[in-house]
Amino acid sequence: MDPLLGVKIGCLAGLLVVPLLCGLIPAQIQWFQINMARGKHRRVLSIIGCFAAGVFLGACIMHMVADALGDIKEEIEKRQHLGAVNATSEGGDSEGYPFGELVISFGFFLVFFIESVVLSCCPQSVHAHGDPEAHNDPKAAPESHSSFRAFVLFLSLSFHSVFEGLAIGVQKEETGAVQLCLAVLIHKAIVAFSLALKLVQSGTQARWRLLYLVVFALMSPVGIAIGIGVSLSNGDGSGLAQAVLEGVAAGTFLYVTFLEILPSELRSHENPLIKFVFIGFGFSSMALIAIWA
Repeated sequence: MDPLLGVKIGCLAGLLVVPLLCGLIPAQIQWFQINMARGKHRRVLSIIGCFAAGVFLGACIMHMVADALGDIKEEIEKRQHLGAVNATSEGGDSEGYPFGELVISFGFFLVFFIESVVLSCCPQSVHAHGDPEAHNDPKAAPESHSSFRAFVLFLSLSFHSVFEGLAIGVQKEETGAVQLCLAVLIHKAIVAFSLALKLVQSGTQARWRLLYLVVFALMSPVGIAIGIGVSLSNGDGSGLAQAVLEGVAAGTFLYVTFLEILPSELRSHENPLIKFVFIGFGFSSMALIAIWA
């Protein structure tokens, strides 16, 4: 077997097993059930939730948005260089137009529109996968996380994971593949834990949590497999289409991060300074990982 191919297969296995194990910790252990927590237990869970919120904020800005903007810009410049897209025309100069930001904004408004339609047509559907007890407790409903937004969070993270795996699969050197894999592995392990915590907080039923986590864990290996296939076939992988789709995924994640995750943690009763510290700590962990990713 080609040594490079062996390294990529090892990366595939690691990115399947480790995030799944990290995700199962809050998903399967009752200690993380928010509705069971009281006193110090609840304060600790709130601090963990703030750290997870910082992780999602960092993943959003330092990884998903940054990657999408970079990839879209690279693909546009590539086509400008080849003459497929004219940088200037008789009508004016389009070189500086923020196409990446436009695509990300489209993803943001797409989720905004879908959620608005869902809420207008069926107000109770935001708890479609939620814990039945949440429906019976009028005090719990305002505080509970939207299961719809938890589902969107899962989709956007899963979609981004495919591109992370794809980047590993197309590497041409063993060192580059291992270095990128380690950065993605640390990033995805922390995000898997945070995702599982949010699914628990949203009241998502156990069978759905397990399904979401298994699918999420599979996405990076699927991306690696696709990247291996692309590298073996010497194809270009339709780079512009991939960059646009990644931008849409970043926009959906931006929506959930700023309209669901951060507000839900900031309205808790803990000390605001403590919340700031742990949100900043979670963000910093993603910022550090971005050095190697």
